[in-house]
Amino acid sequence: MATSVRLAPDIEQRLDRLAANTGRTKAYYLREIIARGIEDMEDVYLAQKVLEDVRAGRETTSSLEDVEKRLGLAD
Repeated sequence: MATSVRLAPDIEQRLDRLAANTGRTKAYYLREIIARGIEDMEDVYLAQKVLEDVRAGRETTSSLEDVEKRLGLAD
């Protein structure tokens, strides 16, 4: 699947320099940036969803003390 992306001129210049200085293609770096960045985005949106569920009462939380007791780690 092909996707086009419009970059700000300063970002395009940085990408051009990176590709020229390393001998790799711009497409290579764009794929790398997306692959690494999507993990961060997934983490952020999952965390926001969990927080929303906790606030709405759809998700429960436990204190560290409770977790330690359940796992037999309490003193």
